[in-house]
Amino acid sequence: MPKVKVLVIDDSALVRKILSDLLNQDPKVEVVGTAADGAFAMRKIRELEPHVITLDVEMRQVGGLEFLSQLMQEHPLPVIMVSAHTQRGAEVTLKALELGAVDFVAKPHAGGAMGLAQVGEELVEKVKQAAQAKVRRPVGFLKDPPPAAIPVRPAPRTTPTGPVGASRYDVIAIGASTGGTEAVREVLLPMRLDCPGILVVQHMPEGFTAAFARRLDGLCQIRVREARTGDVLEPGLALIAPGHAHLKLRRWGGRLQVVLDQGPAVNRHRPSVEVLFLSVAEVAGRRAIGVMLTGMGADGARAMLDLRNSGAHTIAQSEDSCVVFGMPKEAIACGAAREVVPLNKVADRIYSLLPGYASSR
Repeated sequence: MPKVKVLVIDDSALVRKILSDLLNQDPKVEVVGTAADGAFAMRKIRELEPHVITLDVEMRQVGGLEFLSQLMQEHPLPVIMVSAHTQRGAEVTLKALELGAVDFVAKPHAGGAMGLAQVGEELVEKVKQAAQAKVRRPVGFLKDPPPAAIPVRPAPRTTPTGPVGASRYDVIAIGASTGGTEAVREVLLPMRLDCPGILVVQHMPEGFTAAFARRLDGLCQIRVREARTGDVLEPGLALIAPGHAHLKLRRWGGRLQVVLDQGPAVNRHRPSVEVLFLSVAEVAGRRAIGVMLTGMGADGARAMLDLRNSGAHTIAQSEDSCVVFGMPKEAIACGAAREVVPLNKVADRIYSLLPGYASSR
């Protein structure tokens, strides 16, 4: 198998050297060039034809977002963003994912350039994953939430007929990884305030999940926030697993609550889709809908089979609509998915399972 050819773009010579050395340590990866700015990078891309690009989120001259936007329109390639582990870094990274970046690596909190060595293994793995990812020119990326003086949450759409309260489903559990931030957004945007409570595990570091939840909350009709132990599952509320803990469902005093678990990583992840799906299977069973979205690996596939066997309705995202067809593929292969649905139809399919709704649109 040919090596994955990588172009490293960063305005710091030290960072370019560190990233190049880290990537070149893997025999399946080769850094074919580096660039300090966007204009030079474009020339390098045409000359070297890299498979994957690593891109600094905040370059000093031409910003990473501006370069990424141009790249995705002119010469779309898989891009891994190198992000600062700060609130500002998280917000910019989410915009980069909206623009078409495949994934990102977060620098350690106080590690500076040298701290990049701590994420070397993660960087190499994500570069190899990105080489297999599907990259599409974005139709248009989401704008920043409006200023505080303007209501952030859109007005609820008119409910076609009867209430969701009569539904047999109490919870929608969603798992995602690579490419999942945009996939989760597409599923949540059509959801109305009377949909069943939603639990989401998206593989993402601490700090980034909080920014992810805030951004979705400003875009969706439903409420979206990072989960906390003791939160009660409610209609029209989506809870995002924080990047430092597993998310579990439990029944407490006749109500469905969530609890955060600081236990060890499962399938190399914390939060893990496996942990969420297992708890939902045990607590909600046939009163749950499980959804597996785009992502590398197999996290959650076996637990999704348990979820299906408990009577839940399970949905996997179709291959042609995935950025990376890993987690859904594994779920389908082990018989965990009751049906396979394109991403742009997942929300409609969920609503079709609820009484009184012909469409979520």
